[in-house]
Amino acid sequence: MTQSLAAGEHRSLWRDANFRTFWGGQALSQLGAEVTGLALPVLAVVLLHASELEVGVLNAASVAAFLVVGLPAGAWIDRMRKRRVMIVADAVRAVVLLAIPALWLGGHLTVWHLVAVALVIGVATVFFDVSYQSVIPALVDRDAIPEANGKLESTQQLAALAGPSLGGWLVGAVSAPIAVLTTAATYVASFVALLRTRDHEVVRPAHEREPLRTEIAEGLHWVLGHPLLRRIVGTTAVSNLCSTIVVTLAPILVLRTLGLSPATWGLVFSLGGVGGLAGAALTPRFVRAVGEGRAIPLSAIAFSVVGLAFPLVTLVPTGWVVPVLAAQGMLASAAILVYNVTQVSFRQRITPARLLGRMNASIRFCVWGTMPIAALLAGVLGEWLGVVPTVWLGAVAGVPACLFVVAGPFWRMRALPVAEEDEYAVEDAVNAVDTDHVSRPQA
Repeated sequence: MTQSLAAGEHRSLWRDANFRTFWGGQALSQLGAEVTGLALPVLAVVLLHASELEVGVLNAASVAAFLVVGLPAGAWIDRMRKRRVMIVADAVRAVVLLAIPALWLGGHLTVWHLVAVALVIGVATVFFDVSYQSVIPALVDRDAIPEANGKLESTQQLAALAGPSLGGWLVGAVSAPIAVLTTAATYVASFVALLRTRDHEVVRPAHEREPLRTEIAEGLHWVLGHPLLRRIVGTTAVSNLCSTIVVTLAPILVLRTLGLSPATWGLVFSLGGVGGLAGAALTPRFVRAVGEGRAIPLSAIAFSVVGLAFPLVTLVPTGWVVPVLAAQGMLASAAILVYNVTQVSFRQRITPARLLGRMNASIRFCVWGTMPIAALLAGVLGEWLGVVPTVWLGAVAGVPACLFVVAGPFWRMRALPVAEEDEYAVEDAVNAVDTDHVSRPQA
């Protein structure tokens, strides 16, 4: 099967019908995920009157799978066709989501039903997301990977722009339980698009595979043994730990403490998506201006500091609450998108194809594995200290997260390595004398 882009061609991926099919399915599923991302907290906080601890457990359930099955999932995925894994995951998520409106209409829905649904969807999402981040090199040429990631990240921000507003409108028009049907429909659309997408992935023969435990260890060793990936993981893990404390209690803070309506909250999220869209669109120009290496610590500093603005809304006059929330969301989203597009593209370039699934699973295990712990901690601290002090604690603790990449060699690296020829390739790049440009080792 041929590649989506022939080697050496530099044409826009919008001209690639195969990529457009893949992109279209993901655009719809991301839109649906944003709708449910608003509808489920509203359902728990407003309709089911969940406590701080119950909200913490619900949020922990949604990401617990990354901690529990994240590592073996990567090794399993590297033994399978990643696109097919995504197809099965979409089917599971669509079917399970249908339980929420069914239980609601029957008068039986409780917070613990939401927790169970979140757990199952979380497992399916682990397999989907690890495959999603690993399948791009099998869809486009290596030189087109940054463009592909930029287009997908831009689309995700468009979904973040439209999804919460759509979710807020649906919650008001047809209720939160029924609104999740939108997400189920978009997962079906993604399922169909993936069936029509073609890739050039070649799965390793069974006789070339190591025992599962060995392959898991190999993925972890690659990530934690890499001098640049290790620092990226450190910043992202600590940032996720602290931001999850804030995000877990955000529905209670916004809907109960501040008294905003679900529709207004959805509007605030959508305005934040404008910043993310701008960040994704401006990333190539920003990277060209400051260099790939420097873009990572600069963006990390930005999103770490901007996070302090979220709890500030509890101190401003009522008329300033929505503008401050929107401005904080826009700036944080822009910085995070620059960071994500740059470091994810680097990860995909630097990692051998046979390790892509395990690399992404290992990183997700490290950086998302902190999130269920943080969500539970947020629930406990929220009931003990109160919602506002806990949100402040998470925001302040998140500022030093950037130090892993700020204190690293990224400042001296205008360009990041493409691939390692041997164990010394990255160290040679890090220690290069020329501070304006580092020669890229050739694959």
